[in-house]
Amino acid sequence: MQEFNPIELKGLYIPPSNSHKGQNGKVMVIAGSTLFHAAALWALEAASRIVDMVYFSSVTKNNELVKQAKSEFRNGIIIPRSKIEDYMKEADSVLIGPGLPRPEGQEPEDDDTRELTRQLLQKFSDKRWVIDGGSLQTIEPEWIPEGAIITPHTREFETLFKLRVKVDLVSQQAKKYNCTIVLKGESDIICSPDNCVTISGGNAGMTKGGTGDVLAGVAVGLYAKNDAWLSACAASFFNKRASERLFKTKGYWYNTSDLVDALPVVMKEFILSSDVSIDMV
Repeated sequence: MQEFNPIELKGLYIPPSNSHKGQNGKVMVIAGSTLFHAAALWALEAASRIVDMVYFSSVTKNNELVKQAKSEFRNGIIIPRSKIEDYMKEADSVLIGPGLPRPEGQEPEDDDTRELTRQLLQKFSDKRWVIDGGSLQTIEPEWIPEGAIITPHTREFETLFKLRVKVDLVSQQAKKYNCTIVLKGESDIICSPDNCVTISGGNAGMTKGGTGDVLAGVAVGLYAKNDAWLSACAASFFNKRASERLFKTKGYWYNTSDLVDALPVVMKEFILSSDVSIDMV
C-alpha cells in the first residue's frame, strides 16, 4: 500500500480573498456527555480553526462549559439538544460521537448515544458526516450514510464490523458501505471505495487521550469544503505532523491542547508553501 503523497494537500480548499463570513464552511459538532467534557471541546476547537462557523450541541453541562470559554471559541453557536435539527440544515458537515457515552457510562442527563446517532444519521443521511467515538461504538454498520468518514481505532473497527483488522478488510468495508475509513494507529490506514493509503509519522506523545478527537474535528472542518477522501487523508497527515513539530520543542511532554494549537502552523506550511515537494515538518 502506498504512503499518502502530501502534494495532494495543494488541492485543499483555500478561502477566497473576497469571501464573507459563513462562505468558508459551517460545521455541526454533536459531542460530549455529563462525564466526558474534554473530547467534545478538543474536537470543537480543532474544527473552529478551519471553518467560519461551528454549531456545538452537547448536554447542558458541556454547553455551559463552552459558553464560559467564549473568549477562545468566538466563531460558534451553542445549540441545545432540542434545537439540533433546526441547525442541521445549515451545516455543511457534521461530526457526531466524541465524548458520547456507551450505555454503561450514561448518566440520567445524557441522551441514548445509539438512538441519538441512529435518528440523526437516518434523518440527515444526505449530510457530510464524520462519525467518531461513542457513536462508532454503538451503531450498526448499515446505518453509515453514503460518503461518511468514520475514524475508528482497531478495537472500534472490530466491534463495528465484527471483523479482525486486516488491511484488505479495511478496503473491503469501505467499498461495502461506500464510506471513507480512517483506521487510527502507529501508521493510519485510510481507505475509500476507490483508494487506500497509509500515513506514517507521529510519536508516542499521541497516545494521550484526545488526539483522536482532534483528528475528527479537523476532518469535519475540512469536509465542509473538500471531498471525503482528501479531508480524511489531510486530517490524519496534519495530526501526525503537528505532533512531530511539538516533539522538537517539548519531546513527548505535550498535551492535546498543544496539538490543537500546533495544527494551524502545520496546515499553513503544507497548504500555502510554494515548495510542493515538502513532506516533513
